[in-house]
Formats: sequence, C-alpha cells, structure tokens
Amino acid sequence: MPNRQSPIANPLYLIPVIGFFPSLWTLYRHKGSREQLALSRLSITLAFTWLLGYLLLTTVGESSDFLTLRLLILNSFLTSGYFLVSIWLIIRIAKGKSYRLSGFSEFAERWMGKYLS
Repeated sequence: MPNRQSPIANPLYLIPVIGFFPSLWTLYRHKGSREQLALSRLSITLAFTWLLGYLLLTTVGESSDFLTLRLLILNSFLTSGYFLVSIWLIIRIAKGKSYRLSGFSEFAERWMGKYLS
C-alpha cells in the first residue's frame, strides 16, 4: 500500500521563494494541521539553505578572480536544484505521495522546531 499524505498538505508552501512567506505565516500563527506545519518547516529550511548557499557562492565568486566562473556555475546548479526539488515535491503532493525528504525533513523538524514551534 502506498504511503499517502492527507490532502491537507498545501503545495503552495513549496513554490520556490514565494512559498516561504505563507510557510512562515503558518508557523508564526501556530495554526494548521501537523502536515501543514511539517511542510512549512521543510519549505523554510529549503529556502534558507538555498539562500545561504546562493549568498556564499556569490560572495566568494565575486571576490576571487580564479574561481569566479566556476562558483557562478555552481551557484546556478544550486538554484536549479532548489527549483527542481520544489517542483518535484509539489508533484508528489498532487499525486498524494509523501513530501518527506530523507534526512532533510528530520533536520527541518529539529532546526525549525526549536525556533518556530
């Protein structure tokens, strides 16, 4: 039997960059189902991870003459990966499958659970 999530999990939270704001609002209000709160934590953790990597690669890339092109290419891979993972998770939710990412979802629960729950 497939692992099905309840239809309450809102894929709006996973829209790259934009989904960060409804996710933060859901966690701030402490309202929503357990699935919504877990998905909000995952969305915020994905966005923060992408933003931190983006800023780090951009900063180092601009300060180095030798590594500039390599780091900017790596930066584009990071951004593409973030968008692809988000779209893949939206499709999984639409199909009624689990939105959990092994390792990353647990990290999101521990990290965001400390500060926003």
